[in-house]
Amino acid sequence: MKLRRLLKKHLPGKRGAAKRAPFEAPGGDTRLDTQPVIAGPTLKDAQLPRVTIVILNYNGVRHLAGCFGSLSELDYPKGKLEVILIENGSDDDSVEVMERDHAWVRVIENKDNVGFSAGCNQGAEAANEPEVLVFLNNDMRVAKDWLRELVGPVVRDECAAATAKMFSWDGKVMNSVGGGMNFHGIGIQKGYLEEPRKEFDVPARTLFACGGAMAIDAEVFREVGGFDEEFFAYYEDVDLGWRLWVMGYEVHYEPRAECWHHHSSTSRTFPMETIRLLQVRNPFLACFKNYDDATLRKVLPAQLALAVRRTFQVSGIDDDRCFRIEEVKAGGAGVVGRLWGKARRAVDDEYGLRREAVADLVGINDLLANWDHWMDRRKAIQAKRRRSDEEIFQLFHRPLWCIEEDPSYRALHEGTVSFFGLDEVFQGLTAQGEDPNK
Repeated sequence: MKLRRLLKKHLPGKRGAAKRAPFEAPGGDTRLDTQPVIAGPTLKDAQLPRVTIVILNYNGVRHLAGCFGSLSELDYPKGKLEVILIENGSDDDSVEVMERDHAWVRVIENKDNVGFSAGCNQGAEAANEPEVLVFLNNDMRVAKDWLRELVGPVVRDECAAATAKMFSWDGKVMNSVGGGMNFHGIGIQKGYLEEPRKEFDVPARTLFACGGAMAIDAEVFREVGGFDEEFFAYYEDVDLGWRLWVMGYEVHYEPRAECWHHHSSTSRTFPMETIRLLQVRNPFLACFKNYDDATLRKVLPAQLALAVRRTFQVSGIDDDRCFRIEEVKAGGAGVVGRLWGKARRAVDDEYGLRREAVADLVGINDLLANWDHWMDRRKAIQAKRRRSDEEIFQLFHRPLWCIEEDPSYRALHEGTVSFFGLDEVFQGLTAQGEDPNK
């Protein structure tokens, strides 16, 4: 409510329409992806909201100087700014370094790593009555005017959440200029690994705000339920952005808010299979919760088929003849040979799979084995739907993007898209140009 009073006091005009009402441009055009975003002017000091920046840290001591050094130089009134570090069970010197070098930051220590989603929600809950919440990765450095520009679209009521322009650490290529998704939930960081160009300087609507550098109205964050803690990490920002659109809000890309990122520096510290499980499971969960009934019934079979194919590709199964009855040699070996074969199989009845494949199976089973739970989660979101799938599809960017190059996988992708009618669902909505970088 404080942000609403701030808007009424400092910004003219009717507030709230852009955040909540279904989009309609002059002339009745409802295409979210083609209509330009007209961003207002940079906020003056009196218009700036009270902000809490929440940053998570897990064994990231090497990043702290760059991140908090840049935050200490922000062009933002100190009395309106709070910075919280959620220390997620690091066993390096992070806490000591924060106490020594960045004592102005409020540090909340967790005994264990509770994950990105729960850690961000924890920081939001601990915040001192912010009007806008900002989430920032610890491996970021930001421009002096980054925060002023990032909160601008939210305070001007152009959207409920905004995401920044993210460069690589050296500034040579982009990390993110907004987000999209393919139909089975694989997130797309638009502009990733592309050289900077003028089109990235244009504000736009985006499916989600990257959790590494985003601002959101604090009241809206609480209303929609924050980050889904069952995701733990990865795709929680895709899910939150998608959910915001489903519930009638808008998310914008603000190119004037610039920052620089060490990409995936934390994820490299975990075993590969633990990351893969999240990256397989969480797109399933996001799709299951956020698609409407008609779309989910078309997407889920194709999504499962493609996931099984990807699992087989990494399984390590290079010879399946021992499983095929037509390969069993009848007779010949005699009674003794058959008894020996039976005894051998009784001892050696296991077949090893690579860890990536097991991670896939566990991730998919997290949805399938908890069907009633996820149906309840789904119903709670669908009950608050304010926008149709057809409107939101326009923000996917490349809904029919095939993420694998393998010919058999691509044939399956194209076959399921055609058989389940997904080519008709997303007709005309795939952006022109090359496929996204992975």
